[in-house]
Amino acid sequence: MDLASFKSTLAAVAPPPGLSPALLALWWQGKGDWGAAHKVVQGHEGEAECDWVHAHLHRVEGDLSNAGYWYRHCGRKPAQEPLDVEWAAIAAALL
Repeated sequence: MDLASFKSTLAAVAPPPGLSPALLALWWQGKGDWGAAHKVVQGHEGEAECDWVHAHLHRVEGDLSNAGYWYRHCGRKPAQEPLDVEWAAIAAALL
């Protein structure tokens, strides 16, 4: 699956089968369901990909201190680009 295909699945009611937990969380965030996305990553703390998405989610929430914690936890610098650009970059990297 490529980024365009992944984005097209956001029109569906349910996520496509076989997504990794990090991609599943991004899918839910792409649908605007922050709570569902956060629940997924919380269940996979310590997994670098989920921790990266976790950082993004706290940026979305506006909790930059918490986002910073998760960026450090996954070994990445805090993102500076717009949220939608970061979302797409994470999705593309994970696909």
